[in-house]
Amino acid sequence: MSKFLKISNLKKTLRYLKKNGIRPTYYAMKERMETESADDYTYVPPTEESLLEQKMKAEQMTTRFSILVPAFETKEEHLRAMIDSVLSQTYGNFELIISDASSSEKVEKVVAAYTDERIKYRKKGQNAGISANTSQALAYATGDYAGLLDHDDILTRDALYEMASCIEKYKKEGVLLQLLYSDEDKCDGMEKRYYEVNRKPDFNLDLLLSNNYICHFMVMKRQLMQELGFRSVCDGAQDYDIAVRAVNVMMGKDRQPVKKEPLPIAHIPKVLYHWRCHENSTAENPASKQYAYDAGKRAVEDFLRTRGWKGTVSHLRHLGFYRTDYQPDLLPNREDVAVVGGKLIDEKNKIAGGIYTRKGEPLYKGLHREYSGYMHRAALQQEAEVVDIRCMKVSREAELVLEEMTGMPYHPHPGTGRFDWKKCFEKDRGLSEEEILDLSRRFCERIRQMGYRIVWEPVMVEKLGK
Repeated sequence: MSKFLKISNLKKTLRYLKKNGIRPTYYAMKERMETESADDYTYVPPTEESLLEQKMKAEQMTTRFSILVPAFETKEEHLRAMIDSVLSQTYGNFELIISDASSSEKVEKVVAAYTDERIKYRKKGQNAGISANTSQALAYATGDYAGLLDHDDILTRDALYEMASCIEKYKKEGVLLQLLYSDEDKCDGMEKRYYEVNRKPDFNLDLLLSNNYICHFMVMKRQLMQELGFRSVCDGAQDYDIAVRAVNVMMGKDRQPVKKEPLPIAHIPKVLYHWRCHENSTAENPASKQYAYDAGKRAVEDFLRTRGWKGTVSHLRHLGFYRTDYQPDLLPNREDVAVVGGKLIDEKNKIAGGIYTRKGEPLYKGLHREYSGYMHRAALQQEAEVVDIRCMKVSREAELVLEEMTGMPYHPHPGTGRFDWKKCFEKDRGLSEEEILDLSRRFCERIRQMGYRIVWEPVMVEKLGK
C-alpha cells in the first residue's frame, strides 16, 4: 500500500477520477495497486563477457546508425548520461546528431566538452517544436538507419549491437528491414530504480492503431524516415505518427491489402532503452502533455483516411490509448480482415477466453472484466492469432471455411450477426471445451494461411453460462 500511495500516483488517481468517474477509477486504482505490489522487475544488464564478445562480433558488421536527439534546455546531468550511454555502445559504427533548440548555451557547453568526432552538434535558430528540431537532425543523417533518442533518456550498452545483429540476420534471409523496435523500461530521475518493463509483441497492426506500443527504441531505414519527415501537426506524438505512416507505406497503395508476406518490421525482445521519468515527463505524468495524445489520435485518423477505412477514433480512459469504431462495421471496411473475435466472460465477471496464442493458450484469462491488464492491452483492439468461435463475426470467405471444416451450413445469430455456433451444432451431441478450442485454433490457422488478419475486439462480449 505504501508503494502505491506516493504523490505521483495520488495525482494520477485524482486526474483519472475527474476524467472518468468513480466506478472506473475504483477498478483502475485497485488494479494498479495489485500490479505494483506484484512488480518485481529488475533490469539485468549484459555481462562484461557478453559485451566484450559483442565488440568483437561488431567488427564484422557494416550497418551505420544515425542517432537523432532533439535537445531543449536539457539538464546537464541528464544530457551527459544520454551522451555517455551512446558513446559506451559495444557497436561503434554510428553518428550522434544533437539538434539544439535551446535559447541558452547550456546544451552547447556540455556537448563542447566531448571530443568524440562521432558527435555532431547543430544549433537551431529558434524553437519551432520537437518535429522541426528532429527534422534538423534528420537532415544531417548519413547512416543506413536512423534511431530516435530523447534528450534525457538512456540506451543500454548493447542497443546498437542488437539492432545491427538483427539487421544482418534478416539480410541473410533476403529481407531488408525498414523498421525495428525493442522492449523498454522506465527509470527514475537518478537511474537508481528500473520498473514498468514493457515487453512488446511482434508487429501487430491493430494494436499499433490502439497505442504507440512500438515507442522506444525505434530504428528506421534512414531513406524512409527522410522521405516521410516529421510533421509539426503531430508534435508530441511525432514518433508515433512517423511509425504509423511508415507502416502505411510498407502496406502499399493497394486498397485491398490482404497480407501475403510479413511487413519488413522486426521486434527485438530485449530491453534496450531506459525511459527516464520525472514529474514533467510524459512517462511519469501523462496529463502533462495532453496535446501529445490528441496528436496521436490525429495520426491514427490520418492512417484510416489514407487507407480508405471509415471509422471514428476516440480516446480511451487511459491517456495515449485509442479505439476505432468502424462504419458500419470492421469487416465491410477492411478487406484485410476476415474474422473479428470478442471476449468471453464467466460467472465471476472475469475473462474466460476469447483470444489465444497460436498454440491455444488464453490471453488475459482470469482478469476482471473491468481491468485493462498489462500495458492496458486487454482493453485494446489488436490483431490475434486465434479467437473463439463462441464470440466472433466472419467474412463470406471465412463462412465458407467454417462450412468446409464443420460440414454444416453457416448460421449467423439473428440478433448479433455473430457465428451462431450453438445453432450450427444443435443436432450434434454438442462440443466439449477442448473441441471448441481445437476448432477455433484450426479455423484461425486456415484464415491466417489465406493471408487475412484476425482482429480481437474487446467490447464484443459473450457471457458464458453455467
